[in-house]
Amino acid sequence: MGELLPKLATIPEGIQSAADYLPLARERLLPAVWHYLEEGSGNQVTLHTNNCVFDSIRLIPRPMADVRDGHTRITLFGQTLAHPVILAPLAYQRLYHPHGESASAMAANAQGGQLCVSSLASQTLEEIITAAGQPLWFQLYWQEDRPRTLKLLRRAVTAGYQAIVFTVDAPIKQATIQLPASISAVNLDTPAPFPALLPHQSQVFNGWMAQAPRWEDLAWLRAQTSLPLLVKGILHPEDARKVINLGYDGLVVSNHGGRVLDGAPASLACLPEIVSTVSGRGKVLFDSGIRNGRDIYKALALGADAVLIGRPYIWGLATVGALGVAHVIRLLRDELEMTMALTGTASIREITREKIISDRD
Repeated sequence: MGELLPKLATIPEGIQSAADYLPLARERLLPAVWHYLEEGSGNQVTLHTNNCVFDSIRLIPRPMADVRDGHTRITLFGQTLAHPVILAPLAYQRLYHPHGESASAMAANAQGGQLCVSSLASQTLEEIITAAGQPLWFQLYWQEDRPRTLKLLRRAVTAGYQAIVFTVDAPIKQATIQLPASISAVNLDTPAPFPALLPHQSQVFNGWMAQAPRWEDLAWLRAQTSLPLLVKGILHPEDARKVINLGYDGLVVSNHGGRVLDGAPASLACLPEIVSTVSGRGKVLFDSGIRNGRDIYKALALGADAVLIGRPYIWGLATVGALGVAHVIRLLRDELEMTMALTGTASIREITREKIISDRD
């Protein structure tokens, strides 16, 4: 293997889309780090399905519409954002750039957007939100039991995080990496060791899943905070109904970017029925598979209130730090604006189901 290329200090020439950052990022990351970022679980069926479903949606051009003064602004949980693109919670961002999550936070703010910080961040919650210069969102993983989970939640609230995204779809981590000694989940306590298993017991059922959250834990968590609270990792409409009935403010339709259960359906395929089930009683955000502004438009047309992007902004981070992340956001927003203009759409609320044609129609 050749030597890794150094990080850049300026945006490279010739970048036309977020995907153009992909080969530049790969040249700057160790193979193990690249594999951890890019590879889904199993045979990557879900990873590829996410992309294919987007390609099955057609956009309907509507020329001559008056879209002067068009914009991409949205209001979400009391905050006005310049666009509906939220940076998804990705772990250990110092793997990709020395400035880590702080660089992503600064870029999100510079572009008028939002970052959701992972429980597995490689910098402290306080350091990241200070770098951001604005309130952020926090992604909460269940911490084995209620006391540990509440401790982490309270730390995020004290630090100034203003929305909590509780991720429930990864009780078993299949995408793993041997971290360098200098990088760790610095905001988490040392995990308690698993109880000793009896010979007839299962590591899965009696180990990992014994410490996973259940519906009664979701009800308990809702009672612990008055902040906007969402559940991430929902693909079944009945689960969506339960989340909203428990008083949550919204949910994120997500298959974890194809990183957990290989063979799970594409998030986009599940979105319309979940939107119908929620029926305006909470916000529905979309995650998994977005690679350009046209994808954003399609998710919004199928009912999402906003979208989360993951790997693409890390490609920018790995190449040129905060500048790269900000550039990826800007490229996605530019593509979204161009798509809106060519489909006769002047605002996010005008992006409706009638603007697209699906191969399923």
